[in-house]
This record gives sequence, structure tokens and C-alpha cells, in this order.
Amino acid sequence: MSDVTIFAPSPILTVTVENSGDADEIHIHAGGQGVWQARMLRRLGVSVTMCCSLAGEAGQVIRHLLEDDGMTVVGIERPGRASAYVQDRRGGERAEIGTEVGDPIARHELDELYGAVIREGMRSGVVILSGPAGDDVLPSDTYRRLAADLREAGCTVVVDLAGERLDAALEGGVDLLKVSDEEMRAHGLDDDSPDALAAAMHSLRSRRAGTVIVTRASEPLLLLDEQGLLEVAPPRLEVVDSAGAGDSLTAGVVAGMVRGEPPRDAITLGAAAGALNVTRHGLGTGDADAIAELRGRIRVSVPGEDDDGGSMGVSPDGLAGLIETPRREAPGAETPRTESEGER
Repeated sequence: MSDVTIFAPSPILTVTVENSGDADEIHIHAGGQGVWQARMLRRLGVSVTMCCSLAGEAGQVIRHLLEDDGMTVVGIERPGRASAYVQDRRGGERAEIGTEVGDPIARHELDELYGAVIREGMRSGVVILSGPAGDDVLPSDTYRRLAADLREAGCTVVVDLAGERLDAALEGGVDLLKVSDEEMRAHGLDDDSPDALAAAMHSLRSRRAGTVIVTRASEPLLLLDEQGLLEVAPPRLEVVDSAGAGDSLTAGVVAGMVRGEPPRDAITLGAAAGALNVTRHGLGTGDADAIAELRGRIRVSVPGEDDDGGSMGVSPDGLAGLIETPRREAPGAETPRTESEGER
């Protein structure tokens, strides 16, 4: 039995060409959001079961690569093409020179994969729902059904999704939601000030999200739960590659939760994992000891409080008026308080 189950519907076979002096280096890995999350979890000593579909020859290679990374693979084998890409990094930046989105998951294979996620999720108790390689791989409503069924079965559900898949998961109800400010702007937020983001985060909690984490590129990230809003600022390290930092952050938070920490404490482990990941070429990678040291340098504060503890933020009525979304209580979750009930 693993500590965490990850739903990764269509892992990607990645081929990367890099410079090594006078010669080329070719690296072959399994990739995709769920894989990068799992890789960081493994670095942090957390055991992982990957529930995924494995198509064709590339799928067989992906299985072996995942197992070599120490993951338990529950793979539904299917015919067709797997997701894959080839990238050229000899110039320093990622230049995609070939992409295979892969075939959609057929109904019978999706039924088998769905059942595997429910089974393994109940065994581990913590499930991350990650996104597919392409929009047409599986119906977005799958995420609503999984979120609802897993929570009904007593599992903790974590999501880091976008677009229709994010909306679908929220309908089912989630315990921890990680989203970027870029995604929130795509959802209609036209003001990315801290006050406007806080209001939007309250709205997400009213849409059946328990704890909400918003990343803001190089700016401090924000966390909102039933206790209120936190600002979390890791040291600004030199960026080699920002790809995968958000997935490392999600994995770090989940690793802390597996150890018994509430999300508002585990966020410092996640922030450290995400910060270290940007210093590396590998996605979802980082030295566990370095992450532990970096964790002690994460600054956590309450926005809107001066040194004397006085409020400097927007008024409760002003914050509540920035965004309006109907409230729907999550099954089994505490109803979020409105600003007038003393949230700030």
C-alpha cells in the first residue's frame, strides 16, 4: 500500500536532446504532470502508486521508466498511440521538435482505470488528480465523478488542474486546490492584486474547495483555509528552468500532509520543493536534504497586518464585493465564513 495515489491518465514519453561539450546527450524519461508530482514525492520519501493508461510501445517504455523511479504502476494497457514529445535544449531553452498527443482513452479502458483509482485511493487515503496530456484524452466530467466518489469513500483529494477539468473537480468537491494566478486570470479575474486574488480564493472555497493555494510566478504564493489567508515567500533562487516548479510545490505540500501536517504547515515544504526545482534541469527533482534546509528559510506572514498586528488590508465589505459567486457547501467540509463573519 502506497502513501499517495496519483491519477495520471496519460503519462508522456519525453525525449530531450542537450549539449555536452562537443557531443549531444539524449535523455529519455516518463513525464507529464502526475509523473513530475510523483517524482518529487519519491525524492521526499513518500511512496506512490500511479494509476494510468499505457498505450502501445511507448506505454511499455513508460511503465519501465516509472518502475525504475520507484513507483508502483497500476497501468491499464490499451492499443493506440501514447503521448510523447521530443525537445531540443541545446540552445538553452526548450524547443519542441516533435509532439504526439496520443489517442483518447476508450470507454472500457476508462472504466477499468476509474475502478483502479477508486481501489488504490481507498488503500492510500490521499489522491492527487492530475491532468492529461491533451484536452481530448478523456471527458472532463471524469474529474467531477472521481472527486465526488473518492471523498465519499473517505479519501483526501488534491487537484492541480485548469479549465474545464478544474471546474469539474470543484463540482465534485476537493480538499486541496492548487492553481496559478495565470489560470485565475483565464477564468475571468482581471485584477491580480493580493486583495482581488484573496477574494477569488474565497470564491473558490465557496465552490467546494477546502484549502486553496495560488502561485504567482516569482511573487509570494497565497494560501487560504478556514483559518484565513497566508502569504508564503521562499528565497528567490537563480532560475534554470521554471517548468515543473508548480508540480513540485503540490508534491511537497502532499508530502507534508502524509506526515500529518495540516496544509498551512505543509505549505513551507511545498514552497521549498518548488523553489529548489527551478535551479535544476530535471522536472520534479531536488535533493531532499537541500529542500529541508531551504524550508527553514521560507517566510510566512498574514497579509494586511503591520508590525503591530494592525489591519492594513481592504475592508471586509470591499473584499467581499470584489467577486461574487454562489456558495455551495462541500460534502463533509466546514462551510467557509464570509468576510462579515470575521474572516480577516
